[in-house]
Amino acid sequence: MSLKTIEQKLNEGRQYRNIDVSGFTQADNEDGRKIVAGYATTFSQPYELFRSGHYIVNEQVDPHAFDETDMADVIMQYDHEGRVFARTGNGTLVLSTDDHGLLIEADLGGTEIGRQLYEEIKGGYTNKMSFGFRVAEDKREETEDHETGMITILRTITKIGKLYDVSAVSLPANAATEISARSYGEGVIAEAMQERQKCEDQRRRLRIKSKLEV
Repeated sequence: MSLKTIEQKLNEGRQYRNIDVSGFTQADNEDGRKIVAGYATTFSQPYELFRSGHYIVNEQVDPHAFDETDMADVIMQYDHEGRVFARTGNGTLVLSTDDHGLLIEADLGGTEIGRQLYEEIKGGYTNKMSFGFRVAEDKREETEDHETGMITILRTITKIGKLYDVSAVSLPANAATEISARSYGEGVIAEAMQERQKCEDQRRRLRIKSKLEV
């Protein structure tokens, strides 16, 4: 995916996450279908999204984040780009949620490139997943380790507005997810630093005021 394409999609509010889960399962069917299944994301399992200096941004997905998600014609791709291997619009991609996360089941037997991807998954060459989405609502919690000085911000995605695609990915990270995570993480850290500076300025003004009143 080109840098320009990634930037255009990020400007739309689209984010990407690679999830290191248990990978795909696969099964040949007598009717010629080649089915793969796996989790595009898991619930309530924090993962490190970004770190810089004394800040760490972790993220997790709430179990109800997909309750009202627009899943109209979601596609399955490879690294979020190129040809479409399956899609919900023609029934070759099925999405559902359970206690563990967002489960996808795709029939890759309809195209030659789909069958090639199936063999790569079956052989263990491709075993990671990712998804592209737009966040509608989230909440953040900040904690500080006073011994190390590290500040951890936990973002919980509580509502996903739109699910664009689920992708098989070749590596635990790719350009889309790296740029998306950095873009979001740097923004969150900047906001946290500004808020802390405001609090410190307010405390300083109160100290000065109290001294003047003595």
